[in-house]
Amino acid sequence: MSDLHAIAAAMVAPGKGILAIDESHGTCKKRFDALGVEFTEENRRHYRQLLTNAPGIEKGLSGMILFDETLRQSNDQGVPFVKTLESKGILPGIKVDAGSKPLALHPGEEVTEGLDGLRERLKEYAQLGAKFAKWRAVINIGKGLPTDGGIYANCHALARYAGLCQEAGIVPMVEPEIMIDGDHTLARSQEVCEKTWTVLMDLLKFFNVDLKGTILKTSMVIPGKSCPTQASHVEVADATVASFKKVIPAELAGIVFLSGGQNAYDSTMHLNEMNKRHKDCPWPISFSYGRGIQQPALELWAKDPKGNYDEAQKILAHRCAMNGLAASGKYDESHDNL
Repeated sequence: MSDLHAIAAAMVAPGKGILAIDESHGTCKKRFDALGVEFTEENRRHYRQLLTNAPGIEKGLSGMILFDETLRQSNDQGVPFVKTLESKGILPGIKVDAGSKPLALHPGEEVTEGLDGLRERLKEYAQLGAKFAKWRAVINIGKGLPTDGGIYANCHALARYAGLCQEAGIVPMVEPEIMIDGDHTLARSQEVCEKTWTVLMDLLKFFNVDLKGTILKTSMVIPGKSCPTQASHVEVADATVASFKKVIPAELAGIVFLSGGQNAYDSTMHLNEMNKRHKDCPWPISFSYGRGIQQPALELWAKDPKGNYDEAQKILAHRCAMNGLAASGKYDESHDNL
């Protein structure tokens, strides 16, 4: 397990985090459609080349989560994206779940599929150069939700996935996303987060998953988007860390956040406050943002994919660097400009 420990530690190296570019075809199409970009394989490759090849991203990134298609693609010079990342010292990762479907007999809840055949897929991904993997589970908050069954079903799948990853020599990133859709309060979010994380940690141990070779990717403790009372950056930071300290074992390799619908500014500020105010945490706390880092670059690239290519890469590298500072509690919004 020593290799897994080393990879997991590198994923949350000081001042660095992970960029998620693992959007499924469905999600990627929605983003392209919204910006007027034709959804073709070549456009997907061109955009993901922009992301993987961007000069300087390694200053703020330790890893990058890829989609199956991206893991197999190459840049204009014929160099595989995986090799490009490795040359920058960035760990290639891979999304391995098959998406969420309605959970039987549990209205309003979902469960993630993809365990069938996963052992064989992980073996291939390891051969293609993947060092870590990601599996996302969806936890909805609403009237009577989540149920104990909904939480258990998703955490059980996460634990089984994590065991298969470690068997294959790949670090598992376990991602229970507690959704921010709804009008739930900060306190309700905290309650659901703590319950979900507790069940997940118990099941990881039950299935003999080595926590020192595991990364938790999850949501911040944050009110629902429709909640009349929103929380400050400090309140979110303090509530999130308090819950981590209450239920997350110290031996876990690290924690990274998804942006989960937050804008780029808020996701950076929340992360910065956590690392600035809470330096006594037993695990590194960093980021694994997708839209929170990509969106400004995507919007500029979409206006003129060839003409804006270089400038979009500069914006991407800047956002990576800013979040890298936030992962150390050193972000200063007055300096956040190009």
